[in-house]
Amino acid sequence: MKDKVIIVTGATSGLGAAAAKAFAAKGAKVIFCGRRAEQGIQVENDIRNKGGEATFIQADVTVEAQVSHMVKETLRLYGRLDVAFNNAGGNLGISAIENTSAEQFLNTIRLNLTGTFYALKHEIQAMKGSGGSIINTASTAGLKGVGQHLAAYVAAKHGVIGLTKAAALENARNQVRVNAIAPGVIQTEKWLEEVQKTPGQLEKIAAMMPNGKLANESDIIPFVLFLASDDAKFITGTTLAIDGGLLAG
Repeated sequence: MKDKVIIVTGATSGLGAAAAKAFAAKGAKVIFCGRRAEQGIQVENDIRNKGGEATFIQADVTVEAQVSHMVKETLRLYGRLDVAFNNAGGNLGISAIENTSAEQFLNTIRLNLTGTFYALKHEIQAMKGSGGSIINTASTAGLKGVGQHLAAYVAAKHGVIGLTKAAALENARNQVRVNAIAPGVIQTEKWLEEVQKTPGQLEKIAAMMPNGKLANESDIIPFVLFLASDDAKFITGTTLAIDGGLLAG
């Protein structure tokens, strides 16, 4: 990772922030984005205080012009782009299909799928001629149906996996690898805040896992680093489930 130029989206907290810090700790030059300026500046300062190199750019991945600006700024600063981790996304609500508004459904698609498309579009343009690695964050919800009132999120993440495969095939001869990760439940700070509002919910969710455990960011990051590295040079178009066995049964 040393001296590689890396973009991370959705990196003001959670998995994205952990990835930005991990890449920087390996010596990469990290450009990362998110909508929340205060949190982004804090992550940037955390990285720099530990001797890493990072630049925060406030950007909303659902706005193509802002994604384009982030990639152009990366090229202005460093002249190239080696790796991108398109992590921005999330579930925007829980409701049965018949109770889901068109606005909620479309906003979930925009955040998870359209935002990934915008990022891919501009990152691939930057990588053509030099090659690179792109990792998209999908979910186990993109590999199976989830009957827990998450239809919009399930549809969006299935779309991310399909988009990953198509982009990988289109760009294999350009030496641009495109893969996805499919985590199960990750205990991010934001997720825990929501779950702990319901007593006993955390334990109930953990009990559903084959290994009886929920993942932390540290369980996911090594696989992001691997897919970004030259050790994965023969892997493209793949979705790697990191789910504690959730999809096995």
